[in-house]
Amino acid sequence: MARARAVCNTMELIIIILFWSILSSALAGDTIRTHETFRDGDTITSAAGEFEFGFFSPGSSTNRYLGIWYKKISRGTVVWVANRDYPLMNTSGLVQVNGRGITLQMVDSSTEMIWSSNTTRSMKNPALQLLDTGNLVLRDEDHDYNNVEDFIWQSFDHPGDNLLPGMKFGIDLVTGLNRIFSSWTSVVDPSQGSFTHRLDPKGFPQFLVSKGALTLLRTGRWNGYGFKGLAKQSSNGIYEATFVLNEKEIYYRFHLINSTSAIMRFVLTPTGDSKILVWNDEEQIWTVYVSLLDTDCDHYGLCGGYGICRIKKSPRCECLRGFVPKFQEKWRTADWSSGCIRRTNLVCGTDEGFVKYSGVKLPDTRHSWYDMKMNLHECEKLCLKNCSCTAYANADARRGGHGCLLWFGDLIDISDYAEDGEDIYVKMPSSELVKSRSSRVQIRFIFITSVILVVLVSLIFPVYKKRKLHKEENLKLNAESVALTKLEHEDLELPSFDFKSIADATSNFSQEKKLGEGGFGPVYKGTLADGKEIAVKRLSKNSNQGLDEFKNEVSCIAKLQHRNLVTLLGCCTETGERILIYEYLANKGLDSFIFDNNVRNTMEWPKLFNIITGIARGLLYLHQDSKLRIIHRDLKASNILLDQDMNPKISDFGMARSFGGNETEANTSRVVGTYGYMSPEYAIDGQFSVKSDVYSFGVLLVEIVSGVKNRLFSHPDHNLNLLGHAWMSYKQDKLLQLIDDGVILEASEYLEVFRVIQIGLLCVQHDPKDRPVMSQVVLMLSSNMKLPQPKQPGFFMERYLLQADHFSSNPSLSSSNQLTITTLLPRE
Repeated sequence: MARARAVCNTMELIIIILFWSILSSALAGDTIRTHETFRDGDTITSAAGEFEFGFFSPGSSTNRYLGIWYKKISRGTVVWVANRDYPLMNTSGLVQVNGRGITLQMVDSSTEMIWSSNTTRSMKNPALQLLDTGNLVLRDEDHDYNNVEDFIWQSFDHPGDNLLPGMKFGIDLVTGLNRIFSSWTSVVDPSQGSFTHRLDPKGFPQFLVSKGALTLLRTGRWNGYGFKGLAKQSSNGIYEATFVLNEKEIYYRFHLINSTSAIMRFVLTPTGDSKILVWNDEEQIWTVYVSLLDTDCDHYGLCGGYGICRIKKSPRCECLRGFVPKFQEKWRTADWSSGCIRRTNLVCGTDEGFVKYSGVKLPDTRHSWYDMKMNLHECEKLCLKNCSCTAYANADARRGGHGCLLWFGDLIDISDYAEDGEDIYVKMPSSELVKSRSSRVQIRFIFITSVILVVLVSLIFPVYKKRKLHKEENLKLNAESVALTKLEHEDLELPSFDFKSIADATSNFSQEKKLGEGGFGPVYKGTLADGKEIAVKRLSKNSNQGLDEFKNEVSCIAKLQHRNLVTLLGCCTETGERILIYEYLANKGLDSFIFDNNVRNTMEWPKLFNIITGIARGLLYLHQDSKLRIIHRDLKASNILLDQDMNPKISDFGMARSFGGNETEANTSRVVGTYGYMSPEYAIDGQFSVKSDVYSFGVLLVEIVSGVKNRLFSHPDHNLNLLGHAWMSYKQDKLLQLIDDGVILEASEYLEVFRVIQIGLLCVQHDPKDRPVMSQVVLMLSSNMKLPQPKQPGFFMERYLLQADHFSSNPSLSSSNQLTITTLLPRE
């Protein structure tokens, strides 16, 4: 009997274990059904294992919440919380699914409902399922789970602080559903915090970040691919976004172009920062890809009504033409919030007109009206007829679009730095228009008079044949002086230094102060009277960089502002001088580090990688995020300067070219640059684009890793150049032989170096279409996304070093600056 009882007890235990294992395996799937019990400690996982749903405690908190978090990566990063404002104090939580929806109950001495999905539709076979998008959906199991229309309820319609790919961000005008994102109170408290990110449908719809009733940030208008004023919104090969505006709904949504290449999310932090994050799998951290609050001018209404924020000027704010500060004393203390008022009030019915402002982020549209069918001329007439109308613009921000957008009331939150800025027409009284017209007439008169004088001079001087050469030289100097004087007065926001102060700073350009010299002329270290250290670039009279290059460098770099671009402090054009004054960078050029074996032996890989990513971010800014698309055309190691903290800064913009609008490439009959860094299509056919700079960047990556110059590389086993050697090393899986022994590497860093080499080879592929753009390169460097296989590089060739050296030393084939600029003629 005892033996039989023991056998029965064993069988009962086995049955219980089997029952719980079956129940446990059921809950380990992606669905909870009506007959299943889901308690604290149970979880369900999406089909591909991307997300997990269950109970959790954030950080050091002991409170229990029901939510969704990443399963494969960044475990603990929560993207949605059900009971964010109603935490459980213990582990007694119970989730139930029934014909009326989902409920979260606390089961202890007294059952209490904590949270409910509040669904109104009834279901026969309800099921709660976690999808691989991170969306928790309630549906009738008899219906197709792929059909969004069959979802009774979904977490995507009730967001917290995260916007995931595929989520709609906006308003359903039929049901009244408004998807508003709100921050956590703190990193350990998911309850609704102080900050919200929402769509405001008043006037022309726009997205706002607010703290209570106070607006902190405004995204601007949708232009067909992104929001005005935000960086990295153009086509970037990483994600695509849409903005829907119709009679039924208004919403924004983004999705990844390749879901396997990157993991991204939009988050509103407890401090009010709204930004897109990318997961870096190698470093196991989230990195910032786009931040909505990036500059001073992103702060809402910084300059008040009728003020305009200028990111490249100090002070930041100024009044629109025809307006003056409302409180002058406050403006003197950098308090611009009170804004500006009209110098002359509008009188409705008089001869009013408009002043056009181009390249601006349009003002707040909450007090506006729009009609997508009207043209701009009809819009102007309508604004003139309405006494309350203060400005008008094109209602469709896309190129070639039309429509009418009118403002009523003060114009607030205007800035001039937005990429692809728009035009706005501000209503002004006739007296201000007269001043504006009078000013334009004066400018035209001065211009015409100057042209006549130049023509007369050019006709009279050749008469004196004996002094022809001397007079022509004087004429050239005079023309350059006029051009330089004109350059000084252009709106470049660039200070002009007097020649004496520069001469004093450099001890009258003494040899002891000389930092180096190239084809353009010498560079000196200087110290101004206030103790500030500067670098002085004095273009010589015989420089290959003439007036055009000087003007080009000044006009390009004066408009650029980025931590990885060298800062131009000013210029000097007195007495025909062409002098540029830069910030002084203590560690000179990158070439002095990577090509010097003694110095290179002190370089640890993290420092080199920081230099690489800094150069990439600087190029990304030039190609995409600056107001104009800039192609450098002479990117190389000697043009990367390093500050005292070894942060890289791209320099020498004398050969740079800028593009506006959608221009991406051009042709030239004068190929300038440096042999070894030029892309094939540029060196041979004179065709350059952003992909030309990408090629140069790829060469630079291989040089940094190998410690040798592409042009002077030699190998005992073959006659390939450096790119050819790198390509063969990659094909033969022998990348270790490419890495310079002088680089200080930890064992864990070799994979990152191999990855950098592969990125470099992707950048130097022969066909420009195969090369990535810089936004893709930055993502490749900052994440662990899968890299494509590179194709054969351009200029993959065998050559004799003797011939290469002869070419580089032949004065007829290169400029006088053998270290910086090589001038080639493209084939006919």
